[in-house]
Order: sequence, then C-alpha cells, then structure tokens
Amino acid sequence: MDPPEERRHSKRQNDYINMLGFVADSEDGIPRRCPCGGRIIHEICGKDDYDTLPGKRFFTCKNYEADGFHYRQPWVIGVQEEIERLTKRVEEADQVMMGVSNLSKQIETLEEQVKILSGQVDYLTVQVADLEKVCFE
Repeated sequence: MDPPEERRHSKRQNDYINMLGFVADSEDGIPRRCPCGGRIIHEICGKDDYDTLPGKRFFTCKNYEADGFHYRQPWVIGVQEEIERLTKRVEEADQVMMGVSNLSKQIETLEEQVKILSGQVDYLTVQVADLEKVCFE
C-alpha cells in the first residue's frame, strides 16, 4: 500500500472507532432517536428469539443492524437510567425551592430594615432643616 492510501485507511478506521465510542457513550436513559436518525421502537422478544427470558423488552432502532451504530438497549436499563436522571432533577428542584423560601425570609427582613432606615432618614432630614434655620438666621 502506498503511504497516502495507508493514511486515508487509518483515518477511516479511527473515524469508525470514534463513532462506535460516541454511540456507546450516548446511550443514556430512554433513547429518543438513534444516531442514524431512525425511529426508536419498543421491541418485545418472543420465546423463539430469546429462549432464556421470553418477553424481554428493548428500545431498538427501526433500522437496527448489529454493527454498533444503532441502538438496541434493554428496556430495564433505559428506564432505570431515566428514573435516576429524573430523581436527580427532583432533588435539585427541591434544593432550589428551599433556597427560595430562605430568600423570601431574607427579603422580608430587609424590607423591615429599609422601613426603619427610611424613618431614621426622615428624622435626620428634619433635624438638618432645623439646624440650617438656626445657623443661617
């Protein structure tokens, strides 16, 4: 093989290996679309297909081929990952809600302090006006 052809072949191999890695890394939760653009279908294996666990469910690409570029993920794993993701989001939302209640208490305290300070500013303004009258008359 000549060197330029060898480099092209090596580059194609690297691209292929990288794509397999990208597809494997993207399988998280319930897949919505396959990387090939195909629709995800809910597949249930019959007794003939999968003799040890008949009725096993999969999220499968409509165009599935066992080449590593299409999704075929067990239903249980996808649902478990999705529940973990949603649980994490609920925990984060709970923390935000706790922060909001703390912030509302702080806002009420600050509003009370502003009222007190406004009263003090009004009192000091009157005193300054009285002092100006005394000094400049």
